[in-house]
Amino acid sequence: MSNFPSRRPRRLRTTPAMRELVSETRLHPADLILPMFYADGIDEPREISSMPGVYQHTLDSLKAAVREAADAGIRCVDLFGVPRDEGKDADGSEAWNPDGVLNRALRELRAEFGDEILLMADTCLDEFTDHGHCGVLDDAGNIDNDATLELYAKQAVAQAEAGAHIVSPSGMMDGQVGVIRAALDAAGFADVAIMAYSAKYASAYFGPFREAVGSSLEGDRRTYQQDPANLRESLLETQLDVDEGADFVMVKPALPYLDVLSALADSSPVPVAAYQVSGEYAMIQAAGRNGWVDLEAVMMESLTSIKRAGADQIFTYFAVEAAKVLNR
Repeated sequence: MSNFPSRRPRRLRTTPAMRELVSETRLHPADLILPMFYADGIDEPREISSMPGVYQHTLDSLKAAVREAADAGIRCVDLFGVPRDEGKDADGSEAWNPDGVLNRALRELRAEFGDEILLMADTCLDEFTDHGHCGVLDDAGNIDNDATLELYAKQAVAQAEAGAHIVSPSGMMDGQVGVIRAALDAAGFADVAIMAYSAKYASAYFGPFREAVGSSLEGDRRTYQQDPANLRESLLETQLDVDEGADFVMVKPALPYLDVLSALADSSPVPVAAYQVSGEYAMIQAAGRNGWVDLEAVMMESLTSIKRAGADQIFTYFAVEAAKVLNR
C-alpha cells in the first residue's frame, strides 16, 4: 500500500527543494513595480503615517531609493507628484508644467539612471486639482470627460518630454488611452508606452493613498471609477483600452479583485498588471507590526497569490522588501 495513489501529492511536498522544484508560480524582482512619492517643499523624507515604511521623498532621498530598488532587481518605478497646496488649481495645471513637481523628478531621474530602470509617471489630475477629482468639473460639479482628455494629452506629452518611459492614465475617463496615444505619437514619442488603469474600482482600500498624495478630495469618484459589484464591465473597459492602443492594462486594487484579474489575464492580448494598493499594504503592515501575523510571510503569500491569479506585473509598496527576500 506504500504506493497508494492518494499519497502522490504529498511526496512532492517533502522538502524545501522538492517544493521549489514543482512550484507552479514563481515571483521575480523584475515582476514588481515600486510606487513612489516626490513632494514639493520638504527638506527631509516624510513617512506616511498610514503606510509605515513609505515616504514622501526629497529629490536626494528619491534618487537613493530608486538606486536601492534598481540594485534589488526592480526594473520599474511608478512616480506620483505631491505639489504644495498653493500649486493646485481647478484644472490641475501643475501636471503639464515642465517645472512642476512630477516632471522635475522625472527629468532628474532620467538624467541619473538613463534606461537602467523604467520610469512610469502617473497621468492623472487628482494630485494637482484643488477639488481632488481626476478631471476638470463642469458648472454642475460633474466631471467633464472630454475637457479632461485634452488635459491628459498635455500631461502625458509633458511627462514624455521629462523622461518618462511609460505613462499611466489612471483617471478612468472614456477615451483616455486613444487621446494620449495620438498626442504622444504626434509629439514624436511613439516609443513611450501606456499602462492603462483599465479596471480601477471605486474602492475603500485607497484611503491611505489619499494621505500620501495630500488629496483635496471631498466626496467620492463613483461616477467614473468602476462599481465593486461588477466584473463584465472590466472586460469591456479593458478591451476598449486595448483597441485604443494600451500596451499594458491594470486591475486596481489587487487582492479583493483576484477574480477580475484572472478573467482579464485569460483574455487580454497585452500584459496585465495588478496594483496592491495602499489599504492592502497598510493592513498587512498593521497586523505584522502588532504580531498578529508573520509580516514577511504574509507579504510574500499575498504577492504570490496575485501572481498566481495572472498578473504579469505587480505594483506594490513592498517591492524592495520582497525583492530582497527573493534574492536570498
